[in-house]
Formats: sequence, C-alpha cells, structure tokens
Amino acid sequence: MLELTIMQLSRTDPKIYALIKKEIARQRNGLVLIPSENYASPAVLKAMGTPLSNKYSEGYPQKRYYSGNKFIDQIEEIAIERAKKIFRAEHANVQPHSGSQANAACYLALLRPGDRVLGIDLKAGGHLTHGSPVNFSTKFYKFWHYGVSPKTERIDFEEVRRKVRKFKPKLIITSTTSYSRKLNFRKFRRIADEVGAYLMADIAHIAGLVIAGLHPHPFPWCDVVTTTTHKTLRGPRGGLILSKIEDRLDKKGKLNLAEKIDRAVFPGIQGGPQDHVIASKAVCFLEAMKPAFKKYQAQIIRNSRVMAEEFKKRGIRVISGGTDNHLMVIDISPFGIGSKIIQDELDKVGIFVNRNAIPFDKGPPYNPSGIRLGSPAITTRGFREKEARKVVRLILEVIENIDNQKVKKEVAEEVKKLTKKFPIYEDFQW
Repeated sequence: MLELTIMQLSRTDPKIYALIKKEIARQRNGLVLIPSENYASPAVLKAMGTPLSNKYSEGYPQKRYYSGNKFIDQIEEIAIERAKKIFRAEHANVQPHSGSQANAACYLALLRPGDRVLGIDLKAGGHLTHGSPVNFSTKFYKFWHYGVSPKTERIDFEEVRRKVRKFKPKLIITSTTSYSRKLNFRKFRRIADEVGAYLMADIAHIAGLVIAGLHPHPFPWCDVVTTTTHKTLRGPRGGLILSKIEDRLDKKGKLNLAEKIDRAVFPGIQGGPQDHVIASKAVCFLEAMKPAFKKYQAQIIRNSRVMAEEFKKRGIRVISGGTDNHLMVIDISPFGIGSKIIQDELDKVGIFVNRNAIPFDKGPPYNPSGIRLGSPAITTRGFREKEARKVVRLILEVIENIDNQKVKKEVAEEVKKLTKKFPIYEDFQW
C-alpha cells in the first residue's frame, strides 16, 4: 500500500525532506523581487503533487500512443480551452515543459536550419533563446539583433526596420525579459509584413498583464505567442504556445500553423507531456479568469511604478526612465560595487534579486552593471505601494552600507517583520 503522507518522505529520504523544509522556510521568510518568480496558489501546488505524474501520454487528446488516457485527455482539453479563452487565441498547445522549449518548438515549426531570425539583444531586454551566442538557437539559425535607442533606452523601430530590410529575416521576435516598457505589436507587424516574415511574441513575463488588459495584446498582430505559466500568471513552472490556425506565409503547405506547432512540440522536441503540470496549468488558467486576478495585476504595476519612482528619488538611474510593467532594471555602476556582490549581500538579509545587463553594458555577463527587480511575488504577499517603497529603501540601505554589519542586521530584522505581517503558505504543512 502506498503511504502518501509527508511523514513518509521524512522517513524515506530525511536529507531531501530537510532541504525542502528549509527552502519553504526561505520562501516564507524572504522577499522575492526576481521578476521571473512568483508564489503558485495552493490549488496549483495540489494539482502538481498528484499521481497524474505517473501517466505516460505521448501524443494529443484522442490521439495517444498509450492506453489509459481517458481522464488525462479531458484534463488537457480543459487546459487548452481555458488557455484559448483567456488569451483570445485560435490555438493553444499546453505541453511545453518550459518557456525555452516553447520557443524551440516555434523555431522548429516555422524555420529550417540556417534560416534568419531577428531577435532583441540580451542586453536590451532579450532572452537566451533569442539568439544568445551560448544558446542552442544560434547553433541552428542565423540571428541578428535589434536593440534600444541610446537616448531613450526604448526599442528603436527605425533600427528594427533598417535591419529587417537588410537582413530579411524569416522570423522576428519581440519580448520583455528585462524590458520595462509596453510593446507595440502593431508596429512590429507592419515591419514584418515588409519582408514577409513571421512575427513571434515571447510574453513569458507579461502574460498576466496581457490577460488583464493592462498591456497591449499580441493578437491579432502576431502569428505565434509563447509564454511561461509561472511568472505574472502565477501558475506552475511550464510553457505554453498560442497561435493562429492559418499559416499566412505557407498557404499551400500540407499543414496549417497550428498543426506545425503541435508536431514541433510532439514528436519534434518532446516525448510525453507532464500531465500533473498540465492539470495545474488548467487550474491557474481558471484562477486567471476571476475578477481578483485583474485587480492583482493592476497592483503589480502600481507597486512596480512606485518602486521605480523611489529609486529615482534616491538618485538611482532606472533604465528607460521608469516602467510600464512588472519589472525594472537599475544601473548600479555608480556605486563601484559589483552586481554579484550586491546580489549576494541582499540575499544574506532575505532580499532576493538578480543581477542583469543594462543596454550597452561593458561589464561581463557574470558581473553586469544592473540589477533587475520585479513586483509580482511581493504583490502576491499583499504588498501595496507603501510596502513597495519600503522595500526599495531597504535595498538601498544594504547597497549604501555594503560593509556595515549592523545596518544589514537591522535590514534583516525589517525583512522579517514584513514577511510576518504579509505571510505566504500559512496553512501549507510540511
């Protein structure tokens, strides 16, 4: 008989059990300001921790390669329909294990090895899968990059147009991995149409804002849209592909765009899907339909904006001068302290951020000139503008007193007070 209890794990593998307990305590007792992290709801976590993990279900609903998928099919169909509804998409594939794999599947569906792709530069706000030299994407496809204006640090559409006309890419990518301004999908569409290119939006960071109507929608302008489900969407760690059904650039093809996407995911880059994660995706999609979700997304933006304002008041340069979404990148080079050191010292007091490149950064990737911060996780805790401003002040207390142990101890105490006042997972027993 299978004993599905927490205590069973503590007896079976006490080392892993102890480390899990410590990690849960770290999340409870620290302030997460990493824009790509959030706290999944208890319902999402419960769906993930089920025997659905035991099932193997290669293929798609009603077209599996294994038997015993009657209920798995129904779960995936619900997830697909909910994803299509909240994103106003014609087609959805809920099987990608991550955002990177969602992007890889889109490349496989739309491109051939050696095809040209124009992506946003990593320092300007792009992602590794948008053509970083160390990523798989550059091993199979020819990438060029566009960036931001040196004056405004916002996307330079004239540069985009010049490069598109010269490079003639088959695919153009737009994204907000560390870009804090709204994306103009219509402008990108017009430029893509000049050379007959596909347009893809990677909205992994802003998916929740898009659903809530607080950021311009990528449809109908984009052909394909990828996202993760664990950032502003506040679901499980996983990926999602949304697309149109018709392939505008391949009207004589044997497969439409939706079919190409599905074949690229399976059997293209993945085998069996993670059914327990798909179930939890379905749960988070349902949660995203509720009125409280839109209010939550609006508070994310309010908190992010007051944080940017507070940094500016204290003389800290915020890239592009502010933020329209959930994140910002600050320039810490004037402090003369490495971003790795700042990140590590903030970690010690229970404030979690991530170092990040800034536009035209001369620093190395491991120790760039910026710090990237976001408000989704602290907003999930219940923080409003007052607390968001306080968090900025605590961050600067540490940076400005990097060698002062007394100050850092006081900051750590303030962090503890905030986490106790705004707790997470109070009823989560482990």
